[in-house]
Parts: sequence; C-alpha cells; structure tokens
Amino acid sequence: MTSGFFSLLDDIATLMEDVAVMSKVSAEKTAGILGDDLAVNAEKASGFVSARELPVIWAITKGSILNKVIILPVAFLLSAFLPPAVIIILLIGGVYLAFEGAEKVYHFIAHRKDNKKKTKPLTDLSNEEVLALEKSKIKSAIITDFILSVEIIIIALGTVVDAPILNQILVVTNIAIIATLGVYGIVALIVRMDDVGYKIIKNNPDTNSFKHKFGKGLVSALPKVINGLTFIGTIALFLVAGGIFVHNIDFIHHLIPHSINTMLAEFLVGVIVGVLALAVIKPTISIIKRIKK
Repeated sequence: MTSGFFSLLDDIATLMEDVAVMSKVSAEKTAGILGDDLAVNAEKASGFVSARELPVIWAITKGSILNKVIILPVAFLLSAFLPPAVIIILLIGGVYLAFEGAEKVYHFIAHRKDNKKKTKPLTDLSNEEVLALEKSKIKSAIITDFILSVEIIIIALGTVVDAPILNQILVVTNIAIIATLGVYGIVALIVRMDDVGYKIIKNNPDTNSFKHKFGKGLVSALPKVINGLTFIGTIALFLVAGGIFVHNIDFIHHLIPHSINTMLAEFLVGVIVGVLALAVIKPTISIIKRIKK
C-alpha cells in the first residue's frame, strides 16, 4: 500500500513536470498576443478619475474571468471531439488579428489629424455622462478581451493538442489564469503611474530634488508608455497572426525561403493577410451600413 502511495506521488510529480514544461512553451507562443492584450486594456483603463481607475480595472478583470470560464470548456470539448475545429478557429482568429493590426495602421495614417484632436475633459462632463463613458469603456474592454482570450486559449491549446486531455486542461487553464492576473495586474500598475508621481511631487516640493524630478517623470511617462505599448501591440498582432498561418498551413510554410528570418517571415505574412483582410472586410462593412440606411 505504501509503494502504491509513493507511486501515485511519482505520477503526480511527473504530470506536474510535464505541465510546467508545456506551460512554458504555451506562454512563449502566447506572449505576443498578451502584449497586445496589455496595450489595449492599458489604453481602455486609463483616462478615468483617479478614484475610479482601480474599480474600472477590477470590473474588466471580472469580465475577463467570466470570458475564460465560458471559453475554456468549449475549447476542451472541441479539442476532445472535433480537433480540426481548433485549427479552423485558430486560422479565423489569425485573420481577425491581422485585420485588426492593418486597421490600426490604416486608421493612424488616414486619420492623423483626428488623432491629434483632444477629447473633452472629464471635468466638463456631468456625473451621468462620466458613468455612461465608464460603462461604455468597460463593455468595450470586455468584448475585446473575449476575442483576445479566444486566441490566447486556442493558441495555448494548439501547443498541447497532441497531449492527453488532462494535460491540456491543466496547461491551458494555467495560461488563462496567468494571462488574466498578469495582464490586469500590470495594467493596474501602469494606470496608477501618474498618481504615484503626483504624490511624490506633493511630498517633495523642491523642484531641484531627485524625488520631485522622478515624480514628474512618472507623470509624463504614462501617455508615452501607453503609446509605446500600442505600437508594440500592433507589431505583435502581425507576428502572432503570421505565426498562426506559417505554422498551420504547409503551403505557406514551404513557400518561405530558408534564408529569411522566421520572425521576419511571420511578420510579413501577417502584414499580407492583414492588408488582404482589410481590403475585403472594410468595403463589406461600408456596403452593409449603406444597405441598413
């Protein structure tokens, strides 16, 4: 009986070791899309009154948890009973990610003047307008999180699709938890940068002191950090999308010369798919809107 107990412990240890190794691989595969998730949510969670920033982030985090509770069982059922569907969903998601990246670039180029316009300050809005804006941004963030969560979970599942179902459940659930806590934990730190900076400035009024300058640096750094994350996130969209097509469609994989760097190849494939998707989807949306009118 004792030997049976130790044998069970050995099996559990082996399972945990396998899960740890596969989780590391899955984390590396999903790192790019996590960067975009972080950039998007940092942007959506900023711009609120200081006292409302953390409650807004918590509301988005709860929505993200609910999203993953819905997505995970569906993903595992598809993996167990209809594995090809996982690849199909992955490719559809790749098209969406590439389209989103291309749309961001298009919007930046075509609407540069609009990007420079300042939005109406929150102090000029009524309490009802502030609450409506808050609810709208939370809803938008949760919807975006749902789409990104699908991709994170499917990409993670794609790395362990040949493993036993128990390993799949443990690895993908682990990635989902890390993604939620990691992304929104970092978002909370980012959006509070300016508040920490203001407190440091208030406690150190001497403008020549290091602490005062450091506080001013934190305040001025917040918009730059968010803009930087947005840029990195856009690049990550093309890389993740391109990687999905390169690694799951043999024709594209064999079409790429061996002399080209893998990351560059994935980026170029992502850009090409994004431009094609933009050329098809954007006019289609415009036609549908005209028909509705």
